[in-house]
Amino acid sequence: MEGRYATTEELSAFIAKSPTPFHAVRNMAVELEGKGFIRLDEREAWKLEAGMPYFVTRNGSALAAFRIPSSEAEGYSIVSAHTDSPAFKVKTDPEIVSSGLYATLNTEIYGGLLMAPWFDRPLSIAGRVFVRTENGIEERLVDFDRDMVLIPSLAIHMNRKANEGVCYSAQKELLPLFAEGTEKGRFIEALASQASCSVDSLLEYELYLYPRTPHSFWGLGKEFFSAPKIDDLMCAYTAFRAASDTIPSRFISMAVLFDNEETGSGTKQGALSDLMCTIVSRIGTAMGYDEERKAIMKASSFMISADNCHALHPNYPEKCDPTNRPRMNGGVAIKFSASQRYATDAESASYLRDLMDRNGIPYQHFANHSDIPGGSTLGNLSAQKLSIPTVDIGAAQLAMHSPYETAGARDTEALSRLFMAFLSR
Repeated sequence: MEGRYATTEELSAFIAKSPTPFHAVRNMAVELEGKGFIRLDEREAWKLEAGMPYFVTRNGSALAAFRIPSSEAEGYSIVSAHTDSPAFKVKTDPEIVSSGLYATLNTEIYGGLLMAPWFDRPLSIAGRVFVRTENGIEERLVDFDRDMVLIPSLAIHMNRKANEGVCYSAQKELLPLFAEGTEKGRFIEALASQASCSVDSLLEYELYLYPRTPHSFWGLGKEFFSAPKIDDLMCAYTAFRAASDTIPSRFISMAVLFDNEETGSGTKQGALSDLMCTIVSRIGTAMGYDEERKAIMKASSFMISADNCHALHPNYPEKCDPTNRPRMNGGVAIKFSASQRYATDAESASYLRDLMDRNGIPYQHFANHSDIPGGSTLGNLSAQKLSIPTVDIGAAQLAMHSPYETAGARDTEALSRLFMAFLSR
């Protein structure tokens, strides 16, 4: 693959080994520790030093990595993104016997996913389990890492109107086929084996279906790439890499990767939690800043909220705004919304445009069609907890919330260059 797509190749490899937010955060934590970052624990006192890198996780699915400059810090440079994507979550006691012939799994929808693309696609199951041990309750990550289940379509012969539009029931049509036969308990036995524990010691779990289709570069010049979870691991991965590889000069650089954005962010590890403001406050306390200094640093800070946006769809151009029509491979998209669903204003957008102009980073603008309101993202939610100037950005992509999404192969590099330039301030 050409050098200009190297960052996208790295992203695709990361996605392939990160089937859930728990795996993504674990993989990031391992790499951070390998680069000398010091792991902090929210339950312990923090002792921080200028010039040193640190990170902390919450719930195993959210992560914040930061570096304190060697010189006196003027404020915070923050990039936020999220680790979760829409999926099917496996329910408790999941086995359902169908017609005395097959076993399906009882699942429910996590986030606002597109249902139809999940049919007839090899799927696996991953997540975390909690196990009772002699030393207490232990959390373990699991990944079956093989073609494990599939959601079969109903044949056209049995529904002649299938191509005229179908309203799917998540409780009926979207249950994945797991095994033949009617014997109960096989899934929990397989899960316990995967977790290297007995069935009796297995307590609770959080498991999700994930697509097994590998990433692909395609198009005449291989200018597009498709993979699962592009929204929002494309932003989360490039933010994490920038935070791990960049040395700040005047600002405390930070990447904050929240969970549960797809379900409204209202969790202890979401953008509406106290995660980011608590970390900022504890950094100030550990560095000996008084309240006046903390307030000055907060007022001097800036955040980039990174979450992908919709590219112009070649078959549905009427769904886009008439004048703000971002395209794949068009660079970083700056997102605007009069309803304040995005935190961007003229001041924050001007700062970002100037930064990208000075660093030769391509960019474009995004606004929703005025008759099609878009969803909110991290910027306006996290601002309710830490109110600092913020700009919402992302890469333009197609098929958002499909199990197999598409984006521009060159845009990963644009995001990476932006975050590195910003976090090196």
